[in-house]
Amino acid sequence: MKELERYRSRKNTTSSQEENQCCDDPCIEPKDGSNVCVNCGTISGRILIGDQTRAFTKEEINKRRQTEPRWRGFGPRTIMPKTKDTLISRLSKIQNSLVSSIERNLWEARPKLNLLTSKMNLPTFIKETAWRIYLVVAKKKLTMGRTVAGFIAASLYTAIRVHEFPRLLEEVCDAAIIPRHTVHKSLGYIVKEVLPEMKLKYKPITAEQLVFRFGNDLDLPIDVQKDAVNMLIQASKNGLSRSGKDPKGLAASVIYMAAKAKNYRKTQAEVSHLAKITEVTLRSRCKQIRGRL
Repeated sequence: MKELERYRSRKNTTSSQEENQCCDDPCIEPKDGSNVCVNCGTISGRILIGDQTRAFTKEEINKRRQTEPRWRGFGPRTIMPKTKDTLISRLSKIQNSLVSSIERNLWEARPKLNLLTSKMNLPTFIKETAWRIYLVVAKKKLTMGRTVAGFIAASLYTAIRVHEFPRLLEEVCDAAIIPRHTVHKSLGYIVKEVLPEMKLKYKPITAEQLVFRFGNDLDLPIDVQKDAVNMLIQASKNGLSRSGKDPKGLAASVIYMAAKAKNYRKTQAEVSHLAKITEVTLRSRCKQIRGRL
């Protein structure tokens, strides 16, 4: 007991000394883990943080989560939490019943768009344009009776074409795991009904854009890529018709011919697989271009 009283008396004396060391007008604020007087700079003590309770199961994680969003850009700004309270539970059900179909559509569409752009490693401005396009799609209720994922993929590919970014429709379909005909059908609605209202122009992809894309993916130097573009331009001047021909086949054929001329070993199977065309198409385009050089 004597030791406990001696410790208390020592603690009181030290605390009184610390109070005496501070200025006449103390203003204590937490700074870098310590309680510091802003006026004189005296440190009055440390800020001790207790151990947080750990969660291991899914139920414990959902119960102890402290970072749940309470604000959204669309829909109700205040999200009612799920609790055992009867009143709060009834309010949550009423709130869900007041949410419109467009808001539920956007709640489902936004995470899918974020996931798709993340998988394809696309820049932010393309994602923003795709979201603006999909907002018009949702307002026009074009998704009624159709898949939301199909319109998300179509909106993203439309934004890619608006900004002339060198990505293929097959890549979008593979990343979204959606059949091409589904995306193509949704793309037709967007081009006819959405883009004229937004005053955006759908720009088809050109073979010159794909030449540099394929050259980078094949690790070819820039001089080989420039030679391939020059081959394509020269063949077009000599009468090569591009109408009805897929730009992927033209770009793959000239990049294959330029790499072969500079002694870079690239097989037909490798180039055709990258361009998502057949080897027969690659050889046919190479023969047509050689005849015009």
